[in-house]
Amino acid sequence: QVSLVESGGGLVQAGGSLRLSCAYSGRTFISYSFGWFRQAPGKEREFVALIGWSDSMTRYADSVNGRFTISRDNAKNTVALQMDTLKPEDTAVYYCGASPSLSEQARTYFAWGQGTQVTVSS
Repeated sequence: QVSLVESGGGLVQAGGSLRLSCAYSGRTFISYSFGWFRQAPGKEREFVALIGWSDSMTRYADSVNGRFTISRDNAKNTVALQMDTLKPEDTAVYYCGASPSLSEQARTYFAWGQGTQVTVSS
């Protein structure tokens, strides 16, 4: 049994900020990597950011590097994605996933949340 639940999505204007949160269950998850992916209408799910065992092990897609920050709180079983300087092209459904290893490939992830909508207006 695994569980991931995203929250924090919403509607913001370009240049604004939004913070997404992913709550996960199971102590075993502390040993896994977590990733944020997004999927816009008519497009495939794409990598946004990932985090390993600690905040010191992170990786970002070029499109969000410098604007987004991924972090995790193992004590609270949460993974966050701070999104700053949002752009209209960031509009998508954002998903949190769990993986046994560091990976930018969606197929590597064995568990996903239901997704949360992020809409950025111009």
